[in-house]
Amino acid sequence: MLALDPTRDAFVLNSPALMAAGLQGFVAMAGLIVAIGAQNALVLRQGLARRHVGAVVAVCILSDWALTLVGVMGLGRWLAASPLWMEVMRYGGAAFLLAYGAMAARRAWSGASAGLVAEGADRGLVPTLAAALAMTYLNPHVYLDTVVLMGALGAQHPQAARWAFVAGAGAASAAWFGLLGYGARLASGWLRRPEVWRALDAVIAAVMCWIAAQLLLQPLGAPGV
Repeated sequence: MLALDPTRDAFVLNSPALMAAGLQGFVAMAGLIVAIGAQNALVLRQGLARRHVGAVVAVCILSDWALTLVGVMGLGRWLAASPLWMEVMRYGGAAFLLAYGAMAARRAWSGASAGLVAEGADRGLVPTLAAALAMTYLNPHVYLDTVVLMGALGAQHPQAARWAFVAGAGAASAAWFGLLGYGARLASGWLRRPEVWRALDAVIAAVMCWIAAQLLLQPLGAPGV
């Protein structure tokens, strides 16, 4: 069994600590990306039309993975050196998550969400990829979700566990975008039902509040930096 040096506070690769970090990364990323936003709507439209699905899904997954990695390994370390910024991120992130959860809860309660159709999905590969990149990198919420919020959460873990956190987040992104892109056609009728989106919004609200509680109850820190 592979293991790091236990005398340096490292973790065995299959230890509960690494599994917990990976699970936290998976759940946190899943809660942040499972929303009816421009990026997800594009993936759904391409999936419903069965055009350039793999390319669009790959752009979304790789972008999420790269931005999360930058946040956890880079920005998280920089934030850890500034207690003031850590507190700003802690309370600011919690406030954003609670507001995000409240909006999701409101949509779930009122049933404001509508089904999606495969409109505007007949473009060529280059315009489609350009749209996917624009919806990813020109959207400030993407940076807030991945670099800032995921980075702050991941920075709480020791160095070895951060990789597990990033892996868990990447797995959530791959599962979600893969499901959206390749499962959309099979579930086209189901995805057009507003009550389905109400149920999703209810789950989103619960997860956002859970992550916000984690930030508020546990001061941000970066063990092992």
